[in-house]
Amino acid sequence: MAEIPPVCDYGWQAKDFSLPGTDGRQYSLGNVKSSNGLLLMFICNHCPYVLAVLDRIVRDANDLQKLGIGIVAISSNDVHAYPEDSFDNMKKLAADFKFSFPYLYDESQDIARLYQAACTPDFFGFNNKDELQYRGRLDASRKEAGPKDLRRDLFEAMKEVSETGLGPKNQIASMGCSIKWKSA
Repeated sequence: MAEIPPVCDYGWQAKDFSLPGTDGRQYSLGNVKSSNGLLLMFICNHCPYVLAVLDRIVRDANDLQKLGIGIVAISSNDVHAYPEDSFDNMKKLAADFKFSFPYLYDESQDIARLYQAACTPDFFGFNNKDELQYRGRLDASRKEAGPKDLRRDLFEAMKEVSETGLGPKNQIASMGCSIKWKSA
């Protein structure tokens, strides 16, 4: 069953983190945000919702970086229950899709909990003051990629954030597979 995150809590402050990236470096909030904001994405390797639009996620990330938006992706799934989401498989996915942004591993799941991530993909768009301005969908695609000419909701929202510091008032929530939490 698909999971749908809550609507945007405007002004909610981005939380710091320190996580390893698939490139061997350690990343924190301070070294992923940029002059016009930050797009933080919770994704994973196996989710059909992510895989259906991963090429579009990469396209939009590349275009947003040109607008001064920092980009980072985080995988928080339980890799014991979902081995396809392992760190080695994350490295392969990042290389295969030529990620221009860090892909981080949240093994403890603490960061997913801190951000109250609900699903993959779950997008958090912050302005340059680290205030949440977008928590919506990439576009109208679901488990299958929609037509190529779909409105680029995420890109348009983050472009607005980069230009004004504010996100759109009307946002449609993302939809995807639930975060795969570890058993207690």
